[in-house]
Amino acid sequence: MAAAARLIPGFEAQSALEQLLAGDPVMLKGLAWGKPREGHPEGSVGAHVADLLDTVDAWGEEGLRRAELRLVVLVHDTLKGEVKEWRPRTGENHHAMRARRFTEQFTSDERLLATIELHDGPYSLWKRMRKTGDPQREAMDAVIERLPDAAFFLRFVELDGSSAGKNPAPVEWFRDELAARNAAD
Repeated sequence: MAAAARLIPGFEAQSALEQLLAGDPVMLKGLAWGKPREGHPEGSVGAHVADLLDTVDAWGEEGLRRAELRLVVLVHDTLKGEVKEWRPRTGENHHAMRARRFTEQFTSDERLLATIELHDGPYSLWKRMRKTGDPQREAMDAVIERLPDAAFFLRFVELDGSSAGKNPAPVEWFRDELAARNAAD
């Protein structure tokens, strides 16, 4: 766990699962990956995770929801360094799908797995909408249909989008889209 605490400043495991993850070599390698870049000025995945864990605390999340958010925070970007740059960043080669596959070793909770897998979907749809002018209704519907818990997913999207360097517009757009469909009630 000492290695994880070096990679995630201030980290202390708060469950047996977090302790297991904190010692996993795949996690440790993934947490060390990264340097400052657009959308992630904090640099490494571990620094991003530390920022989000602090935000979970600042937002006053409690109980099971807090534990679930912490799990998703820990793994959601941890496999970015495993993406094969010469292949399209889609399907099994997308960092979020890789994170989902990794997390399937530890849970079968589809709410959490879908959140991990789809967490960058709203941003991608927003970018495509801005580029093409197409409101992306069918693609948005397809994402929403995959969400067992749209309210939890939205909370994580808000959390991930809250870090420095992130544009709040995609999160606001996604929140409005869910509200228009009464999907996150």
